Amino acid sequence: MPNHTELLELLLKNRGILAENQERFLNPLYEHLHDPYLLKDMERAVVRIFEAIEAKEKIVIYSDYDCDGIPAAVIMHDFLKRIEYENFLVYIPHRHDEGYGLHADAILQFIKDEVKLLITFDLGITAVDEVAQAQASGIDVIITDHHLPQEDTPRAFAIINPKQDGCEYPDKNLCGAGLAFKLIQALVKKYGEYWKINEGWEKWLLDMAGLATLADQVPLTGENRVLAYYGLKVLQKGKRPGLAELFKKAGVDTSRLTEEDITFTLAPRLNAASRMGDPMRAFEVLATTDVTEARTLADHLAKINDERKLVVAHIMKDVKKTLSKREEKSLIVIGNPAWRVGVLGLVASKIAEEYKRPAFVWGSEGSDVIRGSCRGWGEVNLVSLMSNMPENSLIEWGGHISAGGFSVSHTEVHFLEERLLSVFDGIVDKKESNQEINIDASITLDDVTMENYNIIEKLAPYGTGNPKPTFMFEDVAVTTIKEFGKEKNHLELMFTNSKGRPVKAITFFKDRTSFGRSLSAGERINLTATFDKSTFGGRTELRLRIVDIL
Repeated sequence: MPNHTELLELLLKNRGILAENQERFLNPLYEHLHDPYLLKDMERAVVRIFEAIEAKEKIVIYSDYDCDGIPAAVIMHDFLKRIEYENFLVYIPHRHDEGYGLHADAILQFIKDEVKLLITFDLGITAVDEVAQAQASGIDVIITDHHLPQEDTPRAFAIINPKQDGCEYPDKNLCGAGLAFKLIQALVKKYGEYWKINEGWEKWLLDMAGLATLADQVPLTGENRVLAYYGLKVLQKGKRPGLAELFKKAGVDTSRLTEEDITFTLAPRLNAASRMGDPMRAFEVLATTDVTEARTLADHLAKINDERKLVVAHIMKDVKKTLSKREEKSLIVIGNPAWRVGVLGLVASKIAEEYKRPAFVWGSEGSDVIRGSCRGWGEVNLVSLMSNMPENSLIEWGGHISAGGFSVSHTEVHFLEERLLSVFDGIVDKKESNQEINIDASITLDDVTMENYNIIEKLAPYGTGNPKPTFMFEDVAVTTIKEFGKEKNHLELMFTNSKGRPVKAITFFKDRTSFGRSLSAGERINLTATFDKSTFGGRTELRLRIVDIL
């Protein structure tokens, strides 16, 4: 392995971080955040919010039901509570009953309730008709959204979206809660003294901005790296009783919190609220300051998350049974009217990962419309794929390059696979549809040391745009092999380095047959893995986390 300085330089170079940006990347500062007033319409939005507060107008915080929209709503909620403003309500649409977006029925209710200002978070940039309805009825709409605008944008009072035409904001990759944080930054900057808010108070909201930045998988470069880095630091202080209870139930030590604790432990429990029931429970667990309520809500989310796991497991069993009888095709389209719509994104992710191709999964749970989720594999742009389908194939569709959602009629669903395959085979270069593992360097088992781990950790937190460094260990001999866990569904391999010291490598939800062959002790393999420090049970252990076995 290269020496420590060379290793760090190699890892930074592999991530495209130029020499002049390395210090800023390795040592993010809060001061690195851009001026929020560089966002188009920010001044207009801030003044309107101030006027609404002064006039005691009714305000609605309207957010998406996922792990980006909900933390964004908490950011706005906490700000209004801080200035002791009470004339507001939080509205989060129901994933199954209403679906994603700004809804006309909700706006009709807001008109009846004499709402004067509606602020959206993580949605609204495509809601042309709904915004027109609100504005025409005397409700000013401020949209904060990070999704890509379409040709026709809503005529809202103000739009805060770095991706909109005419916005010169330097960082286009903020998530919904990141933009919510910028809005509060701007409000405090302009009116903080008037509201008697101490300078820097808004930094306590970085826990929500950081949580969403990690959970929404936006690129962890630029401002997002700062938000994730300091967000973790605020989360480690454990100021929110609901989060403290959730982590406690999951056996996570908050003082040693990592990005994996957010993405693999916290986010699924928060998302379980909308997948299995009411998204307001996730909002409440984040926003509450009452310890007893926090415990009740955390218990509820843990319970429905366990139910969610069972539902996904049952659906995956059906999927595997069905696919075993089918001819292999370029992508997978599968569904069942009885499948729970809220968990289909998780099912699509599992299918894409296991079968290494894009997956479209649908269900309806008795609804008039079939809804589905899709996940990509390789270089396939899912939104482009759905946009190129024949007219009327889908009722609605949208999302990102590698994750999306769609709805389809009960008649059209029978032609969904055929039409998707036709477009897919026409626009995709098959060579591009393979996902490759990016290896940072080839090293030996002797290099698995705490010193090297500490060098590698300078790049944390990891995520999209800043993947965890992955290493190749060539021609290493497996000394022992075993499955562990209650259901024996996790794999542990042991190796010995040249000094006779044991080196452990583990992976979850895989066994000795999961890598295209049956592994056995004594076998020599090429292992790709990341460094992994476990503090389970209060004992620190350096090990490897298996990525693949070749």
